[in-house]
Amino acid sequence: MHLLDPWWVYALRGAGVYLGLLVLLRLLGKRSFGEMTTFDIVVLMLVGGTLRTAIIGDDKKPLAAIIGVLAIFLLDKGIAWTCARWPRLDRMVEGKASLLARDGQVIDGALRKHDMSEAAFRRALREQGLRDAGDVAEVRLEANGKISVLKAPKR
Repeated sequence: MHLLDPWWVYALRGAGVYLGLLVLLRLLGKRSFGEMTTFDIVVLMLVGGTLRTAIIGDDKKPLAAIIGVLAIFLLDKGIAWTCARWPRLDRMVEGKASLLARDGQVIDGALRKHDMSEAAFRRALREQGLRDAGDVAEVRLEANGKISVLKAPKR
């Protein structure tokens, strides 16, 4: 099977697109895809379709796509391996958790800073069986976009 470009072009394009997306997602913040909504799924589908061309260009051969995807998987595995060994890089790639509420009080401006609505915050509390922020010891927006809730001790 003859490719339109050398194999390494597809590998470099795949790696470049992966790194570019990684940077964009970090710039967009933790809430980008922490909770997958219908909107997020549509965005992911459109992004995937758009970036297909960036990775394999006009080449319709399956081998071109396989090379691009393999480069993405290998780079992802390499970054994960490196992050597991170097905490500073892990913090740069993954980010860190952000405090949203403590001791029953929402941190002033924390929800707005992370583009979280009051309704989404309350929904996260209800998912943990809590009625309101008064029932929490701590609520954090984790680096992966998920919300973790520590319940206040029973009084």
